[in-house]
Amino acid sequence: MTNTVLLVGNLGTDPETRSTRGETRVTTLSLGTSRPKRDQEGKTFKDANGYTAKETEWHRITCFNGLGKTVAQYATKGMLVSVRGRIHYSKWTDREGVERYGCEIIADCDDLSVRSANRAASAGVALRVGVTNGQRRSVTRTALAWTARTIF
Repeated sequence: MTNTVLLVGNLGTDPETRSTRGETRVTTLSLGTSRPKRDQEGKTFKDANGYTAKETEWHRITCFNGLGKTVAQYATKGMLVSVRGRIHYSKWTDREGVERYGCEIIADCDDLSVRSANRAASAGVALRVGVTNGQRRSVTRTALAWTARTIF
């Protein structure tokens, strides 16, 4: 059995990084994915501008150590990204004694290609960053097709 998830969307905020007491670097980001809105009959419909109406869902993404450092350094708000990782559910009790539940995606890929949604769309160029055992290998410019994306 496998717990694997692949999400493609835009970053809603710049990545935020913190360190735990054990000096583990934790980087979190918000990823928005869209899908067509449907009416009561299950059909898609157009908005006032003539485009297919869409619903956006927001996902919490967490990266650790070297991957987190690289993501924090190169990823920015609005960037088109695809994230491969695993779903992680957590349960905790808040200060008022209420049990809370959460869901996040733990990014576990060891490769990142950074593409700015507005700048690279016209140039077709991306920055490719490799991470091995938490160490940045290289940064190279790579020509990509129109569908170029960010992967981490």
